[in-house]
Amino acid sequence: MPQHLTVGHLLRQLQDLDPDLPVRLAVNPDFPFAHYAGAELVVRDGKAYIADDGQEDYLPVGARDALAWA
Repeated sequence: MPQHLTVGHLLRQLQDLDPDLPVRLAVNPDFPFAHYAGAELVVRDGKAYIADDGQEDYLPVGARDALAWA
Protein backbone atom coordinates (compact mmCIF):
# COMPACT_ATOMS: atom_id res chain seq x y z
CA MET A 1 0.00 0.00 0.00
CA PRO A 2 1.45 3.35 -0.95
CA GLN A 3 1.90 5.93 1.78
CA HIS A 4 -0.27 8.36 -0.18
CA LEU A 5 -3.38 6.68 -1.56
CA THR A 6 -4.43 7.80 -5.03
CA VAL A 7 -7.85 7.65 -6.67
CA GLY A 8 -6.52 5.05 -9.11
CA HIS A 9 -5.20 2.82 -6.34
CA LEU A 10 -8.47 3.09 -4.43
CA LEU A 11 -10.50 2.27 -7.56
CA ARG A 12 -8.37 -0.83 -8.25
CA GLN A 13 -9.01 -2.09 -4.71
CA LEU A 14 -12.76 -1.47 -4.94
CA GLN A 15 -13.53 -2.55 -8.51
CA ASP A 16 -14.24 -6.23 -7.75
CA LEU A 17 -16.32 -5.62 -4.62
CA ASP A 18 -20.11 -5.72 -4.39
CA PRO A 19 -21.24 -2.15 -5.17
CA ASP A 20 -23.84 -2.40 -2.36
CA LEU A 21 -21.18 -3.22 0.27
CA PRO A 22 -21.20 -0.56 3.04
CA VAL A 23 -17.99 1.45 3.43
CA ARG A 24 -16.46 2.38 6.78
CA LEU A 25 -13.27 4.24 7.63
CA ALA A 26 -10.98 2.54 10.16
CA VAL A 27 -9.64 5.32 12.39
CA ASN A 28 -6.92 5.61 15.05
CA PRO A 29 -5.03 2.48 16.06
CA ASP A 30 -4.87 3.62 19.72
CA PHE A 31 -8.68 3.65 19.96
CA PRO A 32 -9.79 1.77 16.84
CA PHE A 33 -13.24 2.86 15.73
CA ALA A 34 -15.26 2.41 12.54
CA HIS A 35 -16.57 5.65 11.02
CA TYR A 36 -19.08 6.19 8.26
CA ALA A 37 -17.63 7.57 5.04
CA GLY A 38 -19.38 10.72 3.89
CA ALA A 39 -21.39 10.52 0.67
CA GLU A 40 -19.75 13.58 -0.89
CA LEU A 41 -16.31 13.88 -2.37
CA VAL A 42 -14.55 17.26 -2.41
CA VAL A 43 -11.52 18.04 -4.57
CA ARG A 44 -9.41 20.99 -3.45
CA ASP A 45 -5.79 21.98 -3.90
CA GLY A 46 -4.97 18.87 -5.92
CA LYS A 47 -6.38 16.37 -3.40
CA ALA A 48 -9.65 14.42 -3.08
CA TYR A 49 -11.30 14.43 0.36
CA ILE A 50 -13.93 12.00 1.67
CA ALA A 51 -15.50 13.35 4.84
CA ASP A 52 -16.09 11.37 8.01
CA ASP A 53 -19.85 11.13 8.57
CA GLY A 54 -19.90 10.01 12.19
CA GLN A 55 -18.68 7.17 14.33
CA GLU A 56 -20.36 3.77 14.08
CA ASP A 57 -18.72 1.65 16.82
CA TYR A 58 -15.45 0.05 17.83
CA LEU A 59 -13.62 -1.51 14.92
CA PRO A 60 -14.29 -5.29 14.86
CA VAL A 61 -11.44 -7.44 16.18
CA GLY A 62 -10.98 -9.15 12.80
CA ALA A 63 -10.50 -5.79 11.07
CA ARG A 64 -8.08 -4.62 13.78
CA ASP A 65 -6.09 -7.85 13.40
CA ALA A 66 -5.99 -7.53 9.60
CA LEU A 67 -4.64 -3.97 9.98
CA ALA A 68 -2.18 -5.16 12.68
CA TRP A 69 -3.66 -2.72 15.20
CA ALA A 70 -3.48 -4.07 18.75
